Amino acid sequence: MPRDRCELVCLDLPKAEAIRQARPSSDALDMAAQRARALADPTRLMLATALMEGGELCVCDLAWIAERAQNLVSHHLRALKASGLVGSRRDGKMVMYSLTESGSALVSSVVAATEGVIG
Repeated sequence: MPRDRCELVCLDLPKAEAIRQARPSSDALDMAAQRARALADPTRLMLATALMEGGELCVCDLAWIAERAQNLVSHHLRALKASGLVGSRRDGKMVMYSLTESGSALVSSVVAATEGVIG
């Protein structure tokens, strides 16, 4: 018998039902999972932290910072944008990228949770 399961039913029904009623909707959980997956790639997380540090940056700047090809950086920025973590605006011939409010909050949380682990 697995040791990670209760051996008898001991449901705290009022507490469990209150938590069940307050849980996020399936749509909200799907969006949160999509955003977490977007940051699960080390290059995307690096780009997001660079945007957190630099505010608004173009692909050229981000490619230089990440030491990656511009087309690869553009690919990763599209994934971050599709998940709602990054926004963009055109400035003449340049496209400028920045974290959205939710992107900034999520990246800050991830970075804070890994302080001392990553440099």
